[in-house]
Amino acid sequence: MKHSPRQFLQLFAAGKEIMRPIQHTFLCVALALAFGMPALAAGDLAAGKQRKSTVRELKRVAPESVAPSLDDKDYQELSAQVVYQLLLAEVALQRGRSEFASQAYADLAVRTRDPGVLARAIEVAGYARRFDRVLELARLWVQVEPDSKRAQQVLVGVLIMSNQLDGLAPLLIRMLEADKEALPANLMALNRMFARSPDRQGVLQLIAKVCAPFLDLPEAHYAIALAASSAGDNVRALAEARRALELRPDWEAGALLEAQIIGQKSTAEAIASLRRFVERNPKAREVQLSLARALVAEKRYGEAKRQFEQLLQAYPNNPEVVFPVAILALQEDDRVLAETQLKHLVTLDIPDKSAPYYYLGQIAEESKRNDEAIRYYGQVGAGEHYLPAQVRSAGILAGQGKLDEARKDLHAAAEKNPQLRVQLTIAEAALLRDARRTTEAFDLLDRELAEEPEQPELLYESALLAERLGRIEVMEKRLRRLIELQPDSAQAYNALGYSYADRNMRLPEARQLVEKALQLAPNDPFILDSMGWVLYRQGDLEGALTQLQRANSLRADPEIAAHTAEVLWMLGRRNEAQRILLEAQKKDPSNEQLRDALKKFSP
Repeated sequence: MKHSPRQFLQLFAAGKEIMRPIQHTFLCVALALAFGMPALAAGDLAAGKQRKSTVRELKRVAPESVAPSLDDKDYQELSAQVVYQLLLAEVALQRGRSEFASQAYADLAVRTRDPGVLARAIEVAGYARRFDRVLELARLWVQVEPDSKRAQQVLVGVLIMSNQLDGLAPLLIRMLEADKEALPANLMALNRMFARSPDRQGVLQLIAKVCAPFLDLPEAHYAIALAASSAGDNVRALAEARRALELRPDWEAGALLEAQIIGQKSTAEAIASLRRFVERNPKAREVQLSLARALVAEKRYGEAKRQFEQLLQAYPNNPEVVFPVAILALQEDDRVLAETQLKHLVTLDIPDKSAPYYYLGQIAEESKRNDEAIRYYGQVGAGEHYLPAQVRSAGILAGQGKLDEARKDLHAAAEKNPQLRVQLTIAEAALLRDARRTTEAFDLLDRELAEEPEQPELLYESALLAERLGRIEVMEKRLRRLIELQPDSAQAYNALGYSYADRNMRLPEARQLVEKALQLAPNDPFILDSMGWVLYRQGDLEGALTQLQRANSLRADPEIAAHTAEVLWMLGRRNEAQRILLEAQKKDPSNEQLRDALKKFSP
């Protein structure tokens, strides 16, 4: 029985003994066209376990140096040669001869002009990264099958991939017109095809041409607006977005795009645009959500809360509403509302409940419901909240006098998550330090540092513990090594400079170190505190106060408050000094540094 080349191709693909399809990145480009059409069949590059005897026989009868020639145009006569060339190309692929396989398939595709062979030849050429050949074969395929959606997809994909925008418009228009039902969605997706194209002006011109036949649809104006915005032509972008909204006044996507374009110039005007749309369309959930988030970003929390409250009434079981309401309530220190919404959130069908459980744990911990907090932290899974949940849980146990249990939990977490071992070890050392077991804490980090001698966090934390133990040489050596490894580490410069200043030694060097830290992190309150302390040690009381007051305004910290009070006292402003200390002690009544400062600076 005779077979056409396409039939032989199908037979070999189904057999999976010699020929198996190849998966490669090129055909994914066609999928990115987002026209909802299936991509060409793709398989696994690895040939798997083949019949070795068959492969050996093929290698014997098909030497790699010989490329077959198909001169006879009669398929009945050529079947054997077609099979031979197909097998030869596939064996070449298995042996890593992708260029030879591509050439063999391209030759066969050109001679047979068979769509199935063309499809496979394009696939192999893509794997061989011969995109010039892919383009040539794709054009041939469109000639052979001018109505083939697959052929058009591939040709468009190759042209986009090679940034050949000229001549694309007719192809894209034809593809869009071929699927009237999906036309609006396809217009909306049009810009995604060109996301990586560096020629933004060229893309804008192309999309304007493609959308020209469809300007009665708001999606066409949306596509042009998006391209114009990407090309930096905000005037045209805004005009097109507004034209889309004229055609469909209640269209949320259009309103969001308009606000996005306006927001590049003025956030306040973008918020006003969103607000006007919501007033005209009270049920526009996505726009109202965007408005509420924009208000939060601008720290207009009261207005944001009102928007979220309205959304919550309309969509009480929508996680995208419930979670922001809870977080905003936390921002405003409304624990009751936050806890209510977070408890509701964990009853909803959401893929990951770690974040709400973590925040519930925080609320319970701050409310002194420690056992409840530990239970919540225990339900936090892998992700960004896992480590802080473990650390907080261990901290609660340590605070209850259960230090051994806390350490045991941290060890168990490290065994389950080796990638977090260093951070969990540092957390354990912090518990030992807080329990006044500083030597044990240092020894723990020192052992860990012996395993990873250039681990930045271990160098930093062990240096601070060395300083507490009075081992200044160790501290200095480790911080200087950290600076060598990370010359942009503001904290390393700051720690070393502050240590010198606190001991009233090497003050010029201390100042240089802290100034370097300030260059790297000019708004860090702790570095500003260090700068104030250096200036204080050098006798510049007014300069010190300026730095300390700025630090105090950025961060309410007992040490910063104590330093500020001391400088005020030395300036003769004793009432201010006592007021700052008393206010700080209200927030942290057990802090020893504040207690000592109050004793020192009492009338």
